[in-house]
Amino acid sequence: MKVRVLPSLLMADSRARSTRCVGAVVFDGAGRVLLVRRANEPGRGRWSVPGGRVEAGETDQHAVIREVAEETGLEVEITRRVGGVRRCAPDGRVFDIHDYTCRATGGTLQAGDDADDARWCDRDTLASLPIVDGLVEALTEWDCLPPGPTAHSRGS
Repeated sequence: MKVRVLPSLLMADSRARSTRCVGAVVFDGAGRVLLVRRANEPGRGRWSVPGGRVEAGETDQHAVIREVAEETGLEVEITRRVGGVRRCAPDGRVFDIHDYTCRATGGTLQAGDDADDARWCDRDTLASLPIVDGLVEALTEWDCLPPGPTAHSRGS
């Protein structure tokens, strides 16, 4: 399992304080991936997987379940850890993000908390959105890219 270090982080101070975070690569029954449009920095207005800080005394697993519920209204089951990303925070800290694949198990999709929109995306939809730096590369490396649209959805 690899950790992606984004280019902007290579210039960061190696002594920068790190904040543990989680990311959720959530799939629906059709294999589409769940994305949220970020309401706050870093990445405000861009699409990413749901996620956020791990709170004191919280496990990664609890943080993933909580963050997905807060940002999307969905309930999830974690299936595995797929990788990680280190990203510069606006205040000079480093977000040390641990990413997990998940399966949606319930709830109603509705943006909330740090997300101002949420949607299920196939590969073509993902390619059409303004996304956070490094997302497609990470999903590709982790073998987590969603499939393209089905023949039915293309009108064939």
